[in-house]
Amino acid sequence: MPTSETPLDHVVTMLVPSLSRSLAEQFNVFQVMHHGTHEKQLSNVFAWLLDINGTHQLGDAFQRIFVEHVNAHLPAADSLPTHGYRVTQEVDTSGDEGLGKDIADIVLTSDRAGIVVENYEWSDGHGHGYERYLAHGASGGRQSVVVMLCVRRVSHLLRDGWEQAVVVTYGELLESLQGHITGDRAWRRDHPRQGAFINELVEHYTEGPGVVSTDDQIQFLKAMCETGESGRYGHRPQEKAAQEFGDVLALHAKRQFEEGRKTLATVKRSLRWFAEHELVPQLERSQSAGRITAVATPYVGQWEWRVVINRADDRPPLFLVFGPTAVVQNERAPAPISNPDYSQIFVSRLAPVGGETIDRMAQTGVGLDEVLSGLSSDDTRLHDALLALCGD
Repeated sequence: MPTSETPLDHVVTMLVPSLSRSLAEQFNVFQVMHHGTHEKQLSNVFAWLLDINGTHQLGDAFQRIFVEHVNAHLPAADSLPTHGYRVTQEVDTSGDEGLGKDIADIVLTSDRAGIVVENYEWSDGHGHGYERYLAHGASGGRQSVVVMLCVRRVSHLLRDGWEQAVVVTYGELLESLQGHITGDRAWRRDHPRQGAFINELVEHYTEGPGVVSTDDQIQFLKAMCETGESGRYGHRPQEKAAQEFGDVLALHAKRQFEEGRKTLATVKRSLRWFAEHELVPQLERSQSAGRITAVATPYVGQWEWRVVINRADDRPPLFLVFGPTAVVQNERAPAPISNPDYSQIFVSRLAPVGGETIDRMAQTGVGLDEVLSGLSSDDTRLHDALLALCGD
């Protein structure tokens, strides 16, 4: 586990309760389809919008919007033509250098210009070669521009040449697209399905979380003051200050989330080791839990954070449960634990009849930090908690 916490880490921790309310999940098609290939999916969507013959029936409207945003970052003398581009995806930019493939997400090509686009959540080249992209766009003597298309602009991630790229965010493009569609009543009338899809896209990437309550706003201000971040309210312009703070906070939240998963995985390994080497012998000596046949961790997803203790003679298995899985099990338990402490390990038992639901669940007093540090061989708290469930 990390041993030091920055002020921004503390802000993230303090804001989780209020964020959980404002981020309460609502239906959006782009939320539903967010998984491992999300970057490719969004590249497909933007390439579809950029294609003047796309089934969106917007013609070259989005292509013009995109190039106008690119031109806003270029000297007037270097402005690109705003239309007439062919759109291709997954383009190998490695050329004849023999340095291995370097795939650009989207490439727009006209007789005069080439625009090579890297699409990513952050403004981060993440290993792609800026110079390769630039050279590919310039093939055939074209004017070349490299564009970083991203959800969030984070300046310090732009390095290794990418600081020279034009950065365009989803929000900027989609706000302009929304303005165009709002002014085209005939298109909205004739293309309701495309309109519904684009509205979902705009809503997901521009409107963000729901309205925050006054109480949560006050808690946010309190957290900002207590962590030394309140000085940002004096920065100008405020819109830029808000965006920069949001981007940096998002990076810290992402890191904490990733490290949280690593911590869960470490707890799982340590808990399984203790179950196999100490807990099972304890249970076998007491004989009240029946014969143990195996200790396993076979689950993924919402059931991933539990250790299964299988028993012989058709006795229902016992579980050591923690973290997200403990939350799910407690919500489904016939008698949920009130005010559960999710910094602890829980025990539960599969119902003898039915075999698919939990009929008993209890808190053990064993902390996740204790499991990470290593439980001693004479620690019987998990043993005692499991025996209390074994009244078959």
